[in-house]
Amino acid sequence: MLLRMSTLFLRTLREDPADAEVPSHKLLARGGYVRRVAPGVHSWLPLGKLVLENVASVIREEMSRIGGQEVLLPALVSREYYEASGRWTEYGDSVFRVADRKGAEYLLGPTHEELFTQLVKGEYSSYKDFPVILYQVQEKFRDEARPRAGILRGREFHMKDAYSFDIDDEGLRRSYELHRDAYVRMFDRLGLRYVIVSAMSGAMGGSASEEFLAETPTGEDTFVRSTGSDYAANVEAVRTPAPPARPIEGLPEAQAHHTPETPTIETLVDFLNDAGLGRTFTAADTLKNVLVKIRQPGEDEWEIVGIGVPGDRDVDMKRLEAAMEPAEVALLEDEDFEAHPFLVKGYVGPNALLRNKLRYLADPRVVEGTRWATGADQADHHVVDLVCGRDFVPDGVIDVADVRDGDPSPEDEGTLYTARGIEIGHVFQLGRKYTDAFELDALGPDGKPKRITMGSYGIGVSRVVAAIVEQSHDDKGIVWPRVVAPADVHVIGTGKGDQVEVALRVAGELEALGIRVLVDDRRNVSPGVKFTDAELLGVPTSVIVGKGLDQGVLEVRDRASGEREEIALDGAVERVAAIVRGD
Repeated sequence: MLLRMSTLFLRTLREDPADAEVPSHKLLARGGYVRRVAPGVHSWLPLGKLVLENVASVIREEMSRIGGQEVLLPALVSREYYEASGRWTEYGDSVFRVADRKGAEYLLGPTHEELFTQLVKGEYSSYKDFPVILYQVQEKFRDEARPRAGILRGREFHMKDAYSFDIDDEGLRRSYELHRDAYVRMFDRLGLRYVIVSAMSGAMGGSASEEFLAETPTGEDTFVRSTGSDYAANVEAVRTPAPPARPIEGLPEAQAHHTPETPTIETLVDFLNDAGLGRTFTAADTLKNVLVKIRQPGEDEWEIVGIGVPGDRDVDMKRLEAAMEPAEVALLEDEDFEAHPFLVKGYVGPNALLRNKLRYLADPRVVEGTRWATGADQADHHVVDLVCGRDFVPDGVIDVADVRDGDPSPEDEGTLYTARGIEIGHVFQLGRKYTDAFELDALGPDGKPKRITMGSYGIGVSRVVAAIVEQSHDDKGIVWPRVVAPADVHVIGTGKGDQVEVALRVAGELEALGIRVLVDDRRNVSPGVKFTDAELLGVPTSVIVGKGLDQGVLEVRDRASGEREEIALDGAVERVAAIVRGD
Protein backbone atom coordinates (compact mmCIF):
# COMPACT_ATOMS: atom_id res chain seq x y z
CA MET A 1 0.00 0.00 0.00
CA LEU A 2 1.30 3.42 -0.98
CA LEU A 3 1.99 5.58 2.08
CA ARG A 4 0.57 9.05 1.37
CA MET A 5 1.52 11.76 3.82
CA SER A 6 -1.74 13.58 3.10
CA THR A 7 -3.63 10.76 4.84
CA LEU A 8 -0.91 9.10 6.93
CA PHE A 9 -1.53 9.16 10.69
CA LEU A 10 1.54 11.29 11.35
CA ARG A 11 2.47 14.53 13.03
CA THR A 12 6.10 15.53 13.22
CA LEU A 13 7.37 17.76 16.02
CA ARG A 14 9.80 20.65 15.76
CA GLU A 15 10.91 20.52 19.41
CA ASP A 16 12.35 17.69 21.47
CA PRO A 17 10.10 16.21 24.19
CA ALA A 18 10.87 17.80 27.54
CA ASP A 19 11.95 14.48 29.09
CA ALA A 20 14.07 13.30 26.16
CA GLU A 21 17.79 12.89 26.88
CA VAL A 22 19.16 10.58 24.18
CA PRO A 23 18.96 10.99 20.38
CA SER A 24 16.72 7.97 19.79
CA HIS A 25 14.12 9.28 22.25
CA LYS A 26 14.17 12.74 20.69
CA LEU A 27 14.08 11.68 17.06
CA LEU A 28 11.60 8.81 17.29
CA ALA A 29 9.18 11.12 19.10
CA ARG A 30 9.76 14.10 16.80
CA GLY A 31 9.42 11.88 13.72
CA GLY A 32 6.06 10.55 14.87
CA TYR A 33 7.32 6.99 15.21
CA VAL A 34 6.31 6.63 18.86
CA ARG A 35 4.28 8.51 21.44
CA ARG A 36 4.62 8.37 25.20
CA VAL A 37 1.58 7.04 27.07
CA ALA A 38 3.03 6.75 30.59
CA PRO A 39 6.53 6.49 32.11
CA GLY A 40 8.23 3.64 30.24
CA VAL A 41 5.15 2.94 28.08
CA HIS A 42 4.87 4.01 24.44
CA SER A 43 2.50 3.64 21.51
CA TRP A 44 3.93 2.72 18.11
CA LEU A 45 2.43 4.82 15.32
CA PRO A 46 2.20 3.61 11.68
CA LEU A 47 5.78 4.44 10.61
CA GLY A 48 7.18 3.13 13.90
CA LYS A 49 5.22 -0.09 13.58
CA LEU A 50 6.64 -0.60 10.09
CA VAL A 51 10.20 -0.19 11.39
CA LEU A 52 9.49 -2.52 14.31
CA GLU A 53 8.10 -5.19 11.97
CA ASN A 54 11.04 -4.81 9.58
CA VAL A 55 13.46 -5.55 12.44
CA ALA A 56 11.31 -8.51 13.51
CA SER A 57 11.26 -9.79 9.93
CA VAL A 58 15.06 -9.99 9.81
CA ILE A 59 15.03 -11.82 13.14
CA ARG A 60 12.37 -14.27 11.96
CA GLU A 61 14.26 -15.05 8.76
CA GLU A 62 17.44 -15.89 10.64
CA MET A 63 15.57 -17.90 13.26
CA SER A 64 13.93 -19.94 10.49
CA ARG A 65 17.36 -20.48 8.96
CA ILE A 66 18.51 -22.36 12.08
CA GLY A 67 15.30 -24.34 12.37
CA GLY A 68 13.48 -22.20 14.90
CA GLN A 69 9.70 -22.55 15.06
CA GLU A 70 7.61 -19.57 16.10
CA VAL A 71 4.91 -19.84 18.75
CA LEU A 72 3.05 -17.28 20.83
CA LEU A 73 2.60 -17.83 24.56
CA PRO A 74 0.50 -15.73 26.93
CA ALA A 75 2.02 -12.66 28.55
CA LEU A 76 -0.13 -13.33 31.62
CA VAL A 77 1.58 -16.13 33.56
CA SER A 78 0.16 -17.99 36.55
CA ARG A 79 2.16 -17.77 39.77
CA GLU A 80 2.56 -21.56 39.96
CA TYR A 81 5.03 -21.67 37.09
CA TYR A 82 7.32 -19.04 38.57
CA GLU A 83 6.99 -20.59 42.02
CA ALA A 84 8.29 -23.87 40.60
CA SER A 85 11.46 -22.18 39.29
CA GLY A 86 11.89 -19.94 42.34
CA ARG A 87 11.66 -16.76 40.28
CA TRP A 88 8.37 -15.60 41.80
CA THR A 89 10.42 -14.38 44.77
CA GLU A 90 13.74 -13.89 42.95
CA TYR A 91 12.29 -11.19 40.72
CA GLY A 92 11.13 -9.17 43.74
CA ASP A 93 9.68 -5.79 42.77
CA SER A 94 10.96 -5.87 39.19
CA VAL A 95 7.87 -7.55 37.73
CA PHE A 96 4.21 -6.58 37.46
CA ARG A 97 1.99 -8.79 39.61
CA VAL A 98 -1.78 -8.97 39.29
CA ALA A 99 -4.63 -10.94 40.82
CA ASP A 100 -7.87 -12.01 39.21
CA ARG A 101 -11.31 -11.54 40.78
CA LYS A 102 -10.92 -14.82 42.67
CA GLY A 103 -7.57 -13.84 44.13
CA ALA A 104 -5.41 -16.08 41.89
CA GLU A 105 -2.04 -14.42 41.30
CA TYR A 106 -0.30 -13.83 37.99
CA LEU A 107 2.57 -11.81 36.64
CA LEU A 108 3.18 -10.13 33.30
CA GLY A 109 6.02 -12.16 31.87
CA PRO A 110 9.50 -10.61 31.65
CA THR A 111 10.79 -13.87 30.09
CA HIS A 112 9.18 -17.25 29.45
CA GLU A 113 11.57 -20.05 30.36
CA GLU A 114 8.99 -21.65 32.63
CA LEU A 115 6.16 -21.73 30.08
CA PHE A 116 8.37 -22.99 27.27
CA THR A 117 9.68 -25.78 29.48
CA GLN A 118 6.17 -26.79 30.48
CA LEU A 119 5.05 -26.60 26.84
CA VAL A 120 7.76 -28.98 25.67
CA LYS A 121 7.12 -31.33 28.57
CA GLY A 122 3.51 -31.61 27.52
CA GLU A 123 4.32 -32.42 23.90
CA TYR A 124 7.61 -34.35 23.73
CA SER A 125 8.78 -37.47 25.57
CA SER A 126 11.39 -39.28 23.44
CA TYR A 127 15.03 -38.52 22.63
CA LYS A 128 13.92 -38.73 18.97
CA ASP A 129 11.92 -35.51 19.46
CA PHE A 130 15.03 -33.49 20.21
CA PRO A 131 16.67 -31.10 19.56
CA VAL A 132 13.99 -28.45 19.16
CA ILE A 133 14.16 -24.65 18.95
CA LEU A 134 11.07 -22.59 19.76
CA TYR A 135 10.76 -18.82 19.81
CA GLN A 136 8.27 -15.98 19.99
CA VAL A 137 8.15 -12.24 19.31
CA GLN A 138 6.05 -10.78 22.07
CA GLU A 139 5.42 -7.94 24.50
CA LYS A 140 7.40 -8.25 27.73
CA PHE A 141 7.00 -6.33 30.96
CA ARG A 142 9.36 -5.11 33.66
CA ASP A 143 8.52 -2.75 36.50
CA GLU A 144 11.45 -0.41 35.99
CA ALA A 145 12.03 1.81 38.99
CA ARG A 146 13.31 4.63 36.76
CA PRO A 147 12.13 4.18 33.17
CA ARG A 148 14.09 6.50 30.90
CA ALA A 149 15.57 7.06 27.46
CA GLY A 150 12.31 6.48 25.62
CA ILE A 151 12.02 2.92 24.34
CA LEU A 152 15.52 2.03 25.50
CA ARG A 153 14.50 1.53 29.12
CA GLY A 154 10.79 0.87 29.20
CA ARG A 155 8.28 -1.00 31.28
CA GLU A 156 6.69 -2.61 28.23
CA PHE A 157 8.93 -3.70 25.38
CA HIS A 158 9.08 -5.95 22.33
CA MET A 159 11.35 -8.95 22.61
CA LYS A 160 12.24 -12.08 20.71
CA ASP A 161 12.92 -14.91 23.13
CA ALA A 162 14.07 -18.29 21.86
CA TYR A 163 14.73 -21.55 23.70
CA SER A 164 16.64 -24.62 22.69
CA PHE A 165 16.01 -28.07 24.15
CA ASP A 166 18.69 -30.73 23.78
CA ILE A 167 19.25 -34.25 25.01
CA ASP A 168 22.81 -33.57 26.26
CA ASP A 169 25.36 -30.86 26.91
CA GLU A 170 27.08 -31.32 23.56
CA GLY A 171 23.75 -30.64 21.88
CA LEU A 172 23.33 -27.50 23.99
CA ARG A 173 26.72 -26.23 22.85
CA ARG A 174 25.73 -26.76 19.22
CA SER A 175 22.42 -24.95 19.74
CA TYR A 176 24.22 -22.11 21.51
CA GLU A 177 26.63 -21.67 18.59
CA LEU A 178 23.76 -21.80 16.10
CA HIS A 179 22.05 -18.93 17.88
CA ARG A 180 25.25 -16.98 18.38
CA ASP A 181 26.02 -17.20 14.66
CA ALA A 182 22.43 -16.28 13.81
CA TYR A 183 22.71 -13.18 15.99
CA VAL A 184 25.86 -12.14 14.16
CA ARG A 185 24.00 -12.42 10.85
CA MET A 186 20.97 -10.54 12.22
CA PHE A 187 22.93 -7.59 13.57
CA ASP A 188 25.15 -7.45 10.50
CA ARG A 189 22.06 -7.28 8.28
CA LEU A 190 20.57 -4.58 10.49
CA GLY A 191 23.68 -2.46 9.99
CA LEU A 192 24.61 -2.27 13.67
CA ARG A 193 28.10 -1.77 15.06
CA TYR A 194 28.25 -4.17 17.98
CA VAL A 195 30.58 -6.11 20.24
CA ILE A 196 30.08 -9.53 21.84
CA VAL A 197 31.04 -9.53 25.51
CA SER A 198 31.15 -12.04 28.34
CA ALA A 199 28.27 -11.40 30.71
CA MET A 200 26.56 -12.43 33.93
CA SER A 201 23.61 -14.81 33.84
CA GLY A 202 21.77 -13.16 36.73
CA ALA A 203 18.25 -14.34 37.56
CA MET A 204 18.19 -16.32 34.31
CA GLY A 205 20.57 -18.87 35.78
CA GLY A 206 22.90 -21.10 33.78
CA SER A 207 26.57 -21.02 32.90
CA ALA A 208 27.92 -19.50 29.69
CA SER A 209 26.44 -16.10 28.93
CA GLU A 210 27.27 -13.45 26.34
CA GLU A 211 25.77 -10.08 25.49
CA PHE A 212 25.60 -8.30 22.15
CA LEU A 213 26.11 -4.59 22.78
CA ALA A 214 25.53 -1.86 20.20
CA GLU A 215 28.41 0.56 20.62
CA THR A 216 27.31 4.11 21.41
CA PRO A 217 28.40 6.76 23.93
CA THR A 218 24.80 7.01 25.14
CA GLY A 219 24.64 3.31 26.08
CA GLU A 220 23.70 2.41 29.63
CA ASP A 221 26.03 -0.60 29.82
CA THR A 222 29.77 -0.24 30.40
CA PHE A 223 31.99 -2.87 28.86
CA VAL A 224 35.72 -3.35 28.56
CA ARG A 225 38.10 -4.41 25.83
CA SER A 226 41.72 -5.43 25.95
CA THR A 227 44.58 -3.71 24.14
CA GLY A 228 46.29 -7.08 23.73
CA SER A 229 43.55 -9.41 22.44
CA ASP A 230 39.91 -9.68 21.42
CA TYR A 231 38.83 -10.05 25.06
CA ALA A 232 35.64 -8.12 25.82
CA ALA A 233 33.31 -8.31 28.80
CA ASN A 234 30.44 -6.49 30.40
CA VAL A 235 31.89 -4.62 33.36
CA GLU A 236 29.85 -6.80 35.73
CA ALA A 237 31.57 -9.90 34.35
CA VAL A 238 35.19 -8.64 34.55
CA ARG A 239 37.33 -10.74 36.85
CA THR A 240 40.26 -8.99 38.50
CA PRO A 241 43.50 -11.01 38.44
CA ALA A 242 44.58 -11.65 42.03
CA PRO A 243 48.24 -10.89 42.80
CA PRO A 244 50.32 -13.68 44.34
CA ALA A 245 50.33 -14.06 48.12
CA ARG A 246 53.23 -12.44 49.95
CA PRO A 247 55.24 -13.69 52.91
CA ILE A 248 53.98 -12.56 56.29
CA GLU A 249 57.21 -13.12 58.21
CA GLY A 250 59.11 -9.97 59.11
CA LEU A 251 56.25 -7.54 58.53
CA PRO A 252 55.85 -4.82 61.19
CA GLU A 253 53.19 -5.23 63.83
CA ALA A 254 49.90 -3.46 63.35
CA GLN A 255 49.78 -0.11 65.15
CA ALA A 256 46.71 1.98 65.96
CA HIS A 257 47.10 5.75 65.58
CA HIS A 258 45.04 8.68 66.68
CA THR A 259 43.97 10.23 63.38
CA PRO A 260 41.52 13.05 64.13
CA GLU A 261 39.34 14.44 61.36
CA THR A 262 40.21 11.73 58.83
CA PRO A 263 36.87 10.17 57.84
CA THR A 264 37.80 10.00 54.12
CA ILE A 265 40.59 8.22 52.26
CA GLU A 266 42.04 11.54 51.08
CA THR A 267 42.25 13.01 54.58
CA LEU A 268 43.71 9.77 55.94
CA VAL A 269 46.46 9.64 53.30
CA ASP A 270 47.41 13.26 53.97
CA PHE A 271 47.55 12.62 57.74
CA LEU A 272 49.69 9.47 57.42
CA ASN A 273 52.17 11.14 55.09
CA ASP A 274 52.57 13.98 57.60
CA ALA A 275 52.95 11.59 60.56
CA GLY A 276 56.57 10.55 59.91
CA LEU A 277 55.89 6.82 59.74
CA GLY A 278 58.90 6.08 57.55
CA ARG A 279 57.11 5.50 54.25
CA THR A 280 54.88 7.24 51.77
CA PHE A 281 51.22 6.26 51.62
CA THR A 282 48.88 6.38 48.66
CA ALA A 283 45.16 5.67 48.50
CA ALA A 284 46.02 2.19 47.17
CA ASP A 285 47.72 1.40 50.51
CA THR A 286 44.49 1.95 52.42
CA LEU A 287 41.62 -0.47 52.85
CA LYS A 288 38.18 1.06 52.34
CA ASN A 289 35.42 -0.88 54.07
CA VAL A 290 32.00 -0.32 52.55
CA LEU A 291 29.01 -1.49 54.57
CA VAL A 292 25.93 -2.76 52.76
CA LYS A 293 22.86 -4.71 53.72
CA ILE A 294 21.34 -7.46 51.62
CA ARG A 295 17.95 -9.10 51.73
CA GLN A 296 17.14 -12.37 50.04
CA PRO A 297 13.92 -12.65 48.00
CA GLY A 298 10.94 -13.42 50.17
CA GLU A 299 12.73 -12.55 53.42
CA ASP A 300 12.13 -9.64 55.77
CA GLU A 301 15.49 -9.53 57.56
CA TRP A 302 18.51 -7.68 56.21
CA GLU A 303 22.05 -9.03 56.56
CA ILE A 304 24.89 -6.55 57.08
CA VAL A 305 27.97 -7.30 54.98
CA GLY A 306 31.32 -5.51 54.92
CA ILE A 307 33.18 -5.17 51.61
CA GLY A 308 36.87 -4.31 51.62
CA VAL A 309 38.40 -2.64 48.55
CA PRO A 310 41.66 -0.76 48.03
CA GLY A 311 41.14 2.86 48.97
CA ASP A 312 41.85 4.13 45.46
CA ARG A 313 38.76 2.24 44.28
CA ASP A 314 35.03 2.58 44.82
CA VAL A 315 32.46 -0.19 45.00
CA ASP A 316 30.61 -0.32 41.68
CA MET A 317 26.97 -0.75 42.69
CA LYS A 318 26.02 -2.40 39.40
CA ARG A 319 28.77 -4.97 39.87
CA LEU A 320 27.73 -5.45 43.49
CA GLU A 321 24.07 -5.95 42.58
CA ALA A 322 25.06 -8.46 39.89
CA ALA A 323 27.27 -10.35 42.36
CA MET A 324 24.54 -10.47 44.99
CA GLU A 325 21.64 -11.23 42.65
CA PRO A 326 18.87 -12.14 43.32
CA ALA A 327 19.30 -10.44 46.71
CA GLU A 328 18.34 -6.80 47.18
CA VAL A 329 21.28 -4.55 48.07
CA ALA A 330 21.38 -1.19 49.86
CA LEU A 331 23.96 0.95 51.62
CA LEU A 332 23.72 1.22 55.40
CA GLU A 333 21.78 4.19 56.74
CA ASP A 334 22.23 6.20 59.94
CA GLU A 335 19.71 4.07 61.85
CA ASP A 336 21.68 0.93 60.92
CA PHE A 337 24.83 2.40 62.49
CA GLU A 338 22.86 3.40 65.57
CA ALA A 339 21.56 -0.14 65.93
CA HIS A 340 25.12 -1.54 65.68
CA PRO A 341 27.37 0.77 67.74
CA PHE A 342 30.45 -1.37 67.10
CA LEU A 343 30.32 -0.08 63.52
CA VAL A 344 31.94 3.34 63.83
CA LYS A 345 31.00 5.33 60.75
CA GLY A 346 34.08 6.43 58.84
CA TYR A 347 36.44 4.27 60.91
CA VAL A 348 35.24 0.70 60.33
CA GLY A 349 37.91 -1.99 60.05
CA PRO A 350 37.64 -5.69 59.19
CA ASN A 351 37.83 -6.96 62.75
CA ALA A 352 34.73 -5.23 64.12
CA LEU A 353 32.76 -7.13 61.52
CA LEU A 354 34.55 -10.44 62.02
CA ARG A 355 34.34 -10.29 65.83
CA ASN A 356 30.60 -9.67 65.65
CA LYS A 357 29.92 -12.52 63.22
CA LEU A 358 29.13 -10.27 60.26
CA ARG A 359 30.36 -11.36 56.87
CA TYR A 360 33.43 -9.58 55.57
CA LEU A 361 34.25 -10.00 51.88
CA ALA A 362 37.38 -8.58 50.30
CA ASP A 363 38.56 -7.52 46.87
CA PRO A 364 40.80 -10.04 45.00
CA ARG A 365 43.76 -7.68 45.55
CA VAL A 366 43.47 -8.20 49.31
CA VAL A 367 45.61 -11.33 49.45
CA GLU A 368 47.67 -12.91 52.19
CA GLY A 369 50.66 -10.79 53.13
CA THR A 370 49.26 -7.47 51.93
CA ARG A 371 49.36 -4.78 54.61
CA TRP A 372 46.87 -1.99 54.93
CA ALA A 373 46.00 1.25 56.67
CA THR A 374 42.35 1.03 57.63
CA GLY A 375 39.79 1.85 60.28
CA ALA A 376 40.59 0.87 63.88
CA ASP A 377 36.90 0.53 64.86
CA GLN A 378 37.23 3.60 67.09
CA ALA A 379 36.35 7.19 66.30
CA ASP A 380 39.32 9.21 65.04
CA HIS A 381 41.60 6.15 64.92
CA HIS A 382 43.15 4.09 62.14
CA VAL A 383 45.46 1.11 62.22
CA VAL A 384 48.56 0.88 60.06
CA ASP A 385 50.19 -2.35 58.86
CA LEU A 386 47.11 -4.52 59.34
CA VAL A 387 48.19 -7.67 57.47
CA CYS A 388 45.78 -9.93 55.64
CA GLY A 389 46.23 -13.51 56.78
CA ARG A 390 47.84 -12.47 60.05
CA ASP A 391 45.62 -9.80 61.59
CA PHE A 392 42.40 -10.57 59.74
CA VAL A 393 41.07 -13.23 57.38
CA PRO A 394 38.16 -12.29 55.09
CA ASP A 395 35.20 -14.65 54.87
CA GLY A 396 35.47 -14.67 51.10
CA VAL A 397 36.37 -12.79 47.93
CA ILE A 398 34.06 -10.41 46.07
CA ASP A 399 35.05 -8.69 42.84
CA VAL A 400 32.96 -5.51 42.82
CA ALA A 401 35.42 -2.61 42.76
CA ASP A 402 35.16 -0.23 39.84
CA VAL A 403 36.97 -1.21 36.64
CA ARG A 404 39.18 1.44 35.08
CA ASP A 405 41.07 2.14 31.91
CA GLY A 406 44.56 0.69 32.25
CA ASP A 407 43.60 -2.21 34.53
CA PRO A 408 45.31 -5.49 33.56
CA SER A 409 43.33 -7.73 31.24
CA PRO A 410 42.25 -11.00 32.90
CA GLU A 411 43.36 -13.14 29.96
CA ASP A 412 46.48 -11.61 28.43
CA GLU A 413 49.31 -9.11 28.75
CA GLY A 414 47.21 -6.18 27.57
CA THR A 415 45.29 -3.62 29.57
CA LEU A 416 41.59 -2.80 29.66
CA TYR A 417 39.83 0.22 28.29
CA THR A 418 36.17 1.02 28.78
CA ALA A 419 33.39 1.86 26.33
CA ARG A 420 29.62 2.06 26.43
CA GLY A 421 26.90 0.19 24.63
CA ILE A 422 23.23 -0.77 24.49
CA GLU A 423 22.34 -4.38 25.17
CA ILE A 424 20.49 -5.65 22.10
CA GLY A 425 20.87 -9.40 22.57
CA HIS A 426 21.78 -11.94 25.23
CA VAL A 427 22.48 -15.66 24.89
CA PHE A 428 22.60 -18.13 27.79
CA GLN A 429 23.51 -21.75 28.24
CA LEU A 430 20.86 -22.33 30.89
CA GLY A 431 21.57 -25.99 31.47
CA ARG A 432 19.00 -27.78 33.63
CA LYS A 433 17.73 -25.11 36.04
CA TYR A 434 14.27 -25.10 34.50
CA THR A 435 14.10 -28.68 33.29
CA ASP A 436 14.97 -29.77 36.84
CA ALA A 437 12.22 -27.53 38.23
CA PHE A 438 9.63 -29.05 35.90
CA GLU A 439 11.20 -32.53 35.63
CA LEU A 440 11.44 -32.39 31.85
CA ASP A 441 12.82 -35.79 30.82
CA ALA A 442 12.91 -37.79 27.63
CA LEU A 443 13.36 -41.52 27.28
CA GLY A 444 16.84 -42.18 25.93
CA PRO A 445 17.76 -44.91 23.44
CA ASP A 446 18.35 -47.24 26.42
CA GLY A 447 14.79 -46.66 27.64
CA LYS A 448 15.94 -44.67 30.68
CA PRO A 449 14.80 -41.10 31.38
CA LYS A 450 17.30 -38.39 30.51
CA ARG A 451 17.02 -34.82 31.77
CA ILE A 452 16.79 -32.25 28.96
CA THR A 453 19.16 -29.25 28.88
CA MET A 454 18.22 -25.76 27.73
CA GLY A 455 19.50 -22.57 26.16
CA SER A 456 17.81 -19.16 26.19
CA TYR A 457 18.36 -16.45 23.57
CA GLY A 458 16.81 -12.98 23.72
CA ILE A 459 16.77 -9.94 21.47
CA GLY A 460 15.21 -6.64 22.45
CA VAL A 461 13.38 -5.85 19.22
CA SER A 462 12.30 -2.37 20.30
CA ARG A 463 15.75 -1.71 21.79
CA VAL A 464 17.27 -2.61 18.40
CA VAL A 465 15.16 0.14 16.81
CA ALA A 466 16.47 2.65 19.34
CA ALA A 467 20.05 1.40 18.99
CA ILE A 468 19.93 1.86 15.22
CA VAL A 469 18.83 5.47 15.69
CA GLU A 470 21.54 6.07 18.30
CA GLN A 471 24.15 4.92 15.81
CA SER A 472 22.57 6.30 12.64
CA HIS A 473 21.44 9.91 12.85
CA ASP A 474 22.70 13.43 12.26
CA ASP A 475 21.66 16.89 13.36
CA LYS A 476 18.73 16.84 10.93
CA GLY A 477 17.16 13.52 11.88
CA ILE A 478 17.27 9.75 11.52
CA VAL A 479 19.30 7.94 8.85
CA TRP A 480 17.66 4.52 8.52
CA PRO A 481 19.45 1.53 7.00
CA ARG A 482 17.29 0.44 4.07
CA VAL A 483 16.51 -2.96 5.58
CA VAL A 484 14.55 -1.42 8.48
CA ALA A 485 13.38 1.90 7.01
CA PRO A 486 9.61 2.45 6.83
CA ALA A 487 10.02 2.94 3.05
CA ASP A 488 12.75 2.55 0.45
CA VAL A 489 11.98 5.82 -1.28
CA HIS A 490 10.46 9.11 -0.15
CA VAL A 491 8.94 10.87 -3.17
CA ILE A 492 8.35 14.57 -2.52
CA GLY A 493 6.06 16.72 -4.63
CA THR A 494 7.00 20.26 -3.67
CA GLY A 495 3.56 21.58 -4.51
CA LYS A 496 3.62 23.89 -7.54
CA GLY A 497 1.82 23.15 -10.81
CA ASP A 498 1.45 19.43 -11.38
CA GLN A 499 4.40 18.45 -9.18
CA VAL A 500 2.21 16.54 -6.68
CA GLU A 501 0.45 14.67 -9.51
CA VAL A 502 3.78 13.67 -11.05
CA ALA A 503 5.07 12.63 -7.61
CA LEU A 504 2.04 10.39 -7.14
CA ARG A 505 2.52 8.86 -10.59
CA VAL A 506 6.23 8.15 -9.96
CA ALA A 507 5.41 6.72 -6.52
CA GLY A 508 2.74 4.44 -7.96
CA GLU A 509 5.08 3.12 -10.66
CA LEU A 510 7.79 2.43 -8.09
CA GLU A 511 5.34 0.61 -5.88
CA ALA A 512 4.26 -1.52 -8.85
CA LEU A 513 7.88 -2.70 -9.02
CA GLY A 514 7.72 -3.91 -5.41
CA ILE A 515 9.47 -0.88 -3.94
CA ARG A 516 8.16 0.52 -0.66
CA VAL A 517 7.25 4.17 -1.13
CA LEU A 518 6.33 7.11 1.09
CA VAL A 519 5.01 10.01 -0.97
CA ASP A 520 4.60 13.56 0.28
CA ASP A 521 1.48 14.62 -1.57
CA ARG A 522 0.44 17.29 0.91
CA ARG A 523 -0.83 20.51 -0.61
CA ASN A 524 -0.50 23.91 1.01
CA VAL A 525 2.67 22.74 2.78
CA SER A 526 5.87 24.60 1.94
CA PRO A 527 8.81 22.85 0.28
CA GLY A 528 10.98 23.76 3.27
CA VAL A 529 8.68 21.94 5.68
CA LYS A 530 8.57 18.91 3.37
CA PHE A 531 12.36 18.76 3.11
CA THR A 532 12.74 19.15 6.88
CA ASP A 533 10.27 16.31 7.47
CA ALA A 534 12.07 14.10 4.95
CA GLU A 535 15.39 14.59 6.71
CA LEU A 536 13.78 13.93 10.09
CA LEU A 537 12.01 10.75 8.94
CA GLY A 538 15.24 9.38 7.46
CA VAL A 539 14.08 7.29 4.46
CA PRO A 540 17.27 6.22 2.61
CA THR A 541 16.43 7.67 -0.81
CA SER A 542 14.43 10.79 -1.64
CA VAL A 543 13.10 11.77 -5.05
CA ILE A 544 12.30 15.47 -5.40
CA VAL A 545 9.68 16.48 -7.93
CA GLY A 546 10.31 20.19 -7.86
CA LYS A 547 11.29 23.15 -9.97
CA GLY A 548 13.35 20.99 -12.34
CA LEU A 549 10.17 19.35 -13.57
CA ASP A 550 9.74 22.09 -16.18
CA GLN A 551 12.99 20.82 -17.76
CA GLY A 552 11.95 17.19 -17.33
CA VAL A 553 14.40 16.66 -14.45
CA LEU A 554 13.99 15.16 -10.98
CA GLU A 555 16.47 15.17 -8.11
CA VAL A 556 17.54 12.08 -6.14
CA ARG A 557 19.09 12.50 -2.68
CA ASP A 558 20.89 9.90 -0.60
CA ARG A 559 20.04 10.43 3.07
CA ALA A 560 23.22 8.87 4.43
CA SER A 561 25.83 10.53 2.22
CA GLY A 562 23.93 13.68 1.28
CA GLU A 563 24.84 13.12 -2.38
CA ARG A 564 22.46 14.52 -5.00
CA GLU A 565 21.87 13.45 -8.56
CA GLU A 566 19.69 14.92 -11.28
CA ILE A 567 17.87 12.36 -13.41
CA ALA A 568 15.54 12.65 -16.37
CA LEU A 569 11.84 12.17 -15.71
CA ASP A 570 11.79 9.69 -18.56
CA GLY A 571 13.46 6.62 -17.10
CA ALA A 572 13.39 7.99 -13.55
CA VAL A 573 11.49 5.00 -12.16
CA GLU A 574 14.02 2.55 -13.57
CA ARG A 575 16.94 4.62 -12.27
CA VAL A 576 15.49 4.88 -8.75
CA ALA A 577 14.65 1.18 -8.73
CA ALA A 578 18.27 0.41 -9.63
CA ILE A 579 19.46 2.58 -6.71
CA VAL A 580 17.18 0.72 -4.31
CA ARG A 581 18.38 -2.66 -5.62
CA GLY A 582 22.00 -1.52 -5.35
CA ASP A 583 22.66 -1.96 -9.06
